[in-house]
Amino acid sequence: MCAVKGIVMNASVLLAVNDDENGIPSLAPAADYLLRKLRYSNIYIGISYGPDLSAPKVRLLQENARLYSYNCFVFRPSAIDNFVSAVSLEWGDNIGSYMHVISSYKDEEISQLISSGWLITVLRSPGKASAVEYNPGTDENPSKIFINKLEELPLTICHLNKKAMGKEVETVGYLMKPSREEDFAKLQQLDGVLHKATDDIITVEMSSSSDFENKVTYTEGMQELQRCIGCHPECRVIDPFSNIYPVLDRLKIQQILGGLENLNSKSCSKIRGPHFLKVVDFREPKLEKKLADAKLSLPNIVKPQVACGVSDAHSMAIVFKADSYKDLNIPLPAIVQEYVDHSSTMFKFYVVGKKIFFAIKKSTPNADTLIKLAKEKELKPLLFDSLKSLPVDKDNQQQSQNKDNKQIDHELVTDAANWLRRVLDLTIFGFDVVIQESTGDHVIVDVNYLPSFKEVPDEVAIPTFWEAIKEKLTGKQSVEAAMLL
Repeated sequence: MCAVKGIVMNASVLLAVNDDENGIPSLAPAADYLLRKLRYSNIYIGISYGPDLSAPKVRLLQENARLYSYNCFVFRPSAIDNFVSAVSLEWGDNIGSYMHVISSYKDEEISQLISSGWLITVLRSPGKASAVEYNPGTDENPSKIFINKLEELPLTICHLNKKAMGKEVETVGYLMKPSREEDFAKLQQLDGVLHKATDDIITVEMSSSSDFENKVTYTEGMQELQRCIGCHPECRVIDPFSNIYPVLDRLKIQQILGGLENLNSKSCSKIRGPHFLKVVDFREPKLEKKLADAKLSLPNIVKPQVACGVSDAHSMAIVFKADSYKDLNIPLPAIVQEYVDHSSTMFKFYVVGKKIFFAIKKSTPNADTLIKLAKEKELKPLLFDSLKSLPVDKDNQQQSQNKDNKQIDHELVTDAANWLRRVLDLTIFGFDVVIQESTGDHVIVDVNYLPSFKEVPDEVAIPTFWEAIKEKLTGKQSVEAAMLL
């Protein structure tokens, strides 16, 4: 059996059955999803249509083909040789099978395609049998495959390719909110699941216990995913839900970062977490003394203890006066954190398996600049959403960026990244580092799961991403990390 190396989708499965009220043709509801889904498949993709198709429908198909860089082919059942030759000329005759996806067929029309090694996938009409059906031909090749909806096609192709290439091939599925990707089905055919469960959290109950299992409420879709995983223990999760719980809790992360002290013995620089204090009541009479005991001097940055997944997890404040706490509108419990003067420069580190990337980003100004801005508003707390932009000291940041890039201790941060990877047992995560002006301390101010990697070029990040997933699925553990600049 050969793997699927190219797919040609017929107009009959892509076009809506009826034109709109103005007589304008449109794609079938699932066709746009499929065209976008297959775009990054690394499989040849084409669209076929008959010579008698109306000009508006041909234009619609050609426009979509141009949009996704697909090929168009004219399909005449009476001239199969011409169709096969056109596809072979465009895509070559390398090892593998081509697939034609159609909505109806006559055996005598497709027999020549089948004899040429093609696979025929038939989209059933509504009301037909519900299961995907394989009709094996000679040599156990499935000559005709029946699916019930277009959304089944990508996973059907994965199933065929895995069967053709052997057990060493791993199938990875993923479930994220619609803005990131569409839902997926048939978990039982997957070897692994990549998720970003932090995007699907509804509520998180914070308490003194570090056991989050029964304190995180997920969306219905994520709960269904967890149930499916429970029924298929052979399907590996990247990363297990229990492993991401520490990044939901800023207190837990601060406590973990305390272990960085053991990394500082062999370096001139020091890497650490910021000084911090958990607060459950901003009107607590002894709050000011507790702040002092925790080595916290004004200004401070105040963050909700819940780090992600809920609407107000990124609602923060910079506080300049102790008496401002009593009326502070930040969700409780909260973490009061040291504000580090860092020349408006932040280093964002991305860990993907055994590789580390970093980018230099503009950040908030030093405390003296913030105080000048706050004096205009009587030193009232500066409230902000950390997912949105903050005031930056552009001149100072631009002057100091090259200096700080040279001053950062890459070896020390790499050691810290490897240590965090082992302690958190996460495959893909990120953390933010600032360099304290007065001491040169490297301070990790935030840790997050599955960051965007938008500063890392795709041609570098994507191969590294897949290599990390492969290592996770095969059970190979990375021993050391390499710094990629």
